[in-house]
Amino acid sequence: MLRALSTVGGFTMMSRILGLVREIFMAAFLGTSIVTDAFYAALRLPNMFRRIFGEGAFNSAFVPLFGRELAEGNPEVAHRFARNAFSWLGGVLLVATLVIIPGMPWFAKLLVPLAEPDTYVLVVAYGRIMFSYLLCMALSAHLSGVLNTVGVFSMPAFAPVLLNVLMLAVLGVLVPLAHWQGELELIGTAVSWSVCAAGFAQLLLLWVSCWRRGIRIVPVKPTLTPRIRRLMLLMGPGVLAAGIQQVNLVIGTAIASSQESAIGSLNYADRLFQMPNGMIGAAFGVVLLPEITRLLRGGNELAANDAIGRGLLFSMLLTLPAMAAFVVAPAAFVGPIYERVQFSAEDTLHVSRTLAAFAVGLPAYVLVKVLQAGYFARENTKSPMKIALVTVSVNAVASLALFPVFSFVGIAMATSLAGWVNVVLLVHGLRGSLGLGPKRRKQLVRTLLAAAAMGAVVYVANHALEPWFTGVQWQKVVAMLLLVGVGATAYALIAMALKATSIAELRHGFRR
Repeated sequence: MLRALSTVGGFTMMSRILGLVREIFMAAFLGTSIVTDAFYAALRLPNMFRRIFGEGAFNSAFVPLFGRELAEGNPEVAHRFARNAFSWLGGVLLVATLVIIPGMPWFAKLLVPLAEPDTYVLVVAYGRIMFSYLLCMALSAHLSGVLNTVGVFSMPAFAPVLLNVLMLAVLGVLVPLAHWQGELELIGTAVSWSVCAAGFAQLLLLWVSCWRRGIRIVPVKPTLTPRIRRLMLLMGPGVLAAGIQQVNLVIGTAIASSQESAIGSLNYADRLFQMPNGMIGAAFGVVLLPEITRLLRGGNELAANDAIGRGLLFSMLLTLPAMAAFVVAPAAFVGPIYERVQFSAEDTLHVSRTLAAFAVGLPAYVLVKVLQAGYFARENTKSPMKIALVTVSVNAVASLALFPVFSFVGIAMATSLAGWVNVVLLVHGLRGSLGLGPKRRKQLVRTLLAAAAMGAVVYVANHALEPWFTGVQWQKVVAMLLLVGVGATAYALIAMALKATSIAELRHGFRR
């Protein structure tokens, strides 16, 4: 499992690093302006529908069904099912695209009801450019599910890199060459078109990857077969769960739209938060679902539970130190990465507080990916839906309660609280199937102690490096790298000393 995780995690790391570089350019050219708020609010709309109808709900239902056909030795039947599902998904989303693009002014009003008129106009303009991204990315998610089920993880993990490459081409090449610095609205328009182009590029890349492996995914006349009916039945709770979860984002964006620069600040903090969350959480989610599905299809319940247990242990081993570092020294990461030109020291303060609030929920959101695989592999999408109802309610109520007190930092706090509520409820539903024996429970406790000790080391080192963090840009970057090095070294030594893990265990995991 860990070998596949390293492949997915490696390419995801590449994507996240390029995404961070992209955000550095966004911060330099746009700062936390109304153009930044408008761009990210507009991008929220296609991302919202993509997560409802695409990667989450669709693949959580599709992958087990597709995997079952392959396990039963019916590759041609499986491929026909994949083509039919592709056509159904594409048809539904094409209709949605044709309806929403002309109706963008109405949808934008729902998304940013409290925004200033200038911001609202930009949200509509950018939203119309980027909404076709939904169609491409949902279909790309479907092709990724097909490839992951047949054991191909590298290309689906690489595909998101294209979005960052194209956006960087605009921000790092086109903007300087065309001398658009200072033309904020024009930069926003150009970046929006790069998002649209990236959607088509990713879809083409994954389609070619499937074709080369003999999987001919082409549009066909959608037919309502028994397998499609089963897919829709399983998708129903997933769509509702994803839709309910997206209500949180809409509420958060709507609340944040009442304060200028809030949406941009939340996004910059979220980008750093998504570095470990994306690399670790997404990797575990992608790899675990096909593996647990395969084990359950083979009647190996104990091995499936063991896979979940290993996933829980290793995910915490990787995310707890990241959480500790972001909580005790958030400005040490925000300042060196973002602070330049349009991004001020005051922006660094706001984003740092938001990052610390997000970071408290970092382990939770990675755990959710691991735990949900245990439900989806058993074709159980109803339980996660019911749990989503509870967590969304917690998030919405907490956001509304905390925003007046903590401003947009309260939205990040509510997100973390909802994540932990989600974990508690998912664990309760999987009791007896978690693969956490006495040894692993002790390792989890030791991992928590090692991360806490590392946090103390990082806190002290951060204060020792304070003169460098207040120096010129190169000094800030060097200080950040030194802090990361000190933290990583301390954590590795403490974790080994406490026997939270061992070299032998890590080697065994990667061989598997």
